[in-house]
Amino acid sequence: MAQTVAEVMTPAVTAVRPDASLVEAAELMRMHDIGDVLVAQNGRLYGVLTDRDITLRAVAEGVDPLTVSALAVCTPEPVTVGPDESVDAAVMLMRTHAVRRLPVVRDGRPLGMVSIGDLAQARDPGSALADISRASPDTWPVRAV
Repeated sequence: MAQTVAEVMTPAVTAVRPDASLVEAAELMRMHDIGDVLVAQNGRLYGVLTDRDITLRAVAEGVDPLTVSALAVCTPEPVTVGPDESVDAAVMLMRTHAVRRLPVVRDGRPLGMVSIGDLAQARDPGSALADISRASPDTWPVRAV
């Protein structure tokens, strides 16, 4: 069983510049089949931008996603975890702060992400959440309305 965050995290970091448009961020999410990107520049983490942030803080407010920056909509100063922290510490942070994803950082520099699904697979590989996390995502064709 995995003991540290480094053993269960997704090591690839997908990030956008703070001034990137929401469309740029959404395109990266689609390309990498992920639900969030880090907002970072020059090794500094500014925030986490999720597909939900884009939907609720921008689209539902009627703002133009081409003109709004990732920094304006992201969750600033996110809770983070270090790669050498225990899986249990990451679980406790998620519980305490009611978050599903944690950027993994060392000396303020983003190294990866750890999700609730990653932790479920590490702690309880037979759980329903672990099964869902391992499953391939559905791909839906875009249809004109």
